[in-house]
Amino acid sequence: MGKVQGGMKCVKYLLFAFNFIFWLSGLLVLAVGLWLRFDPETVELLTGDGAPYTFFIAVYILLGAGGLMMIVGFFGCFGAVRESQCLLASFFACLLIIFGAEITAGVFGFLNKEQIAEEVQKFYSSSVSDTSNPNGTAIALIYHKTLNCCGSSTPEATNMLCVDVPEDTQDCLTAITDFVNEKLHIIGYVGIGIAGVMILGMIFSMVLCCAIRNSREVI
Repeated sequence: MGKVQGGMKCVKYLLFAFNFIFWLSGLLVLAVGLWLRFDPETVELLTGDGAPYTFFIAVYILLGAGGLMMIVGFFGCFGAVRESQCLLASFFACLLIIFGAEITAGVFGFLNKEQIAEEVQKFYSSSVSDTSNPNGTAIALIYHKTLNCCGSSTPEATNMLCVDVPEDTQDCLTAITDFVNEKLHIIGYVGIGIAGVMILGMIFSMVLCCAIRNSREVI
C-alpha cells in the first residue's frame, strides 16, 4: 500500500511518468551524441593524423550524460513506485550531477566554438598548403566534397585544387565555421530542452520526498 494520499498520489504518478519520459530523453541524448560522434561528415573532417579533437570533448560529455540519464530514469521510476526517500534523494542528486554535466558541455562548446573552428581551419589550411603530400591533398578534397566548398588563404594551392569549381562556390574557411556552429547548436538545443525536463524532475522528486517524510511523521 502507498503511504502518500490525496494530491501527493498525483505527484507520485507524475514523477513516474516523468521518469519514463526522462529515460526516453536520455535515449535521445545518447542517440544525438552517437550521431555527432559517428556522423560521416564529422568523422571525415575531424579524424586522422593531426586533426583537432576539441569538438569531440563536448560530444563525449553528452554521451556520458545520456547514458547516465537512462540509468537514473530507470531507478527514478523504481523510487517513485516504492516511495523510497533514499532513492528519491539519490535520484535528485543524480539529476543535479547530470544537469551540471550538460551545462558544462554547453558552456565548453559555446565558449570554445571559435577555437574549435580555428583549429579545424588550420588543419584544412595545412593540408591545402602541403600539395607535395598526397595525404594532404586527399584531406583537402574530402573537405571540398563534404562541405561543398573550395579555397583557403593559400591562393597557389587553392588554384591547383579548384580549377573546375564554379566561381560562386563558398570558401572552405567560411564553410568550416558554419559546420562547427551547426553541430554545436544541435548540442545546445538538445541540452536546453533536457535541462528544462530535469528541473521539473528535481521539483517533483523533492515534493514527493517531503510528502513521504510528512506522512511517516503523522503515522
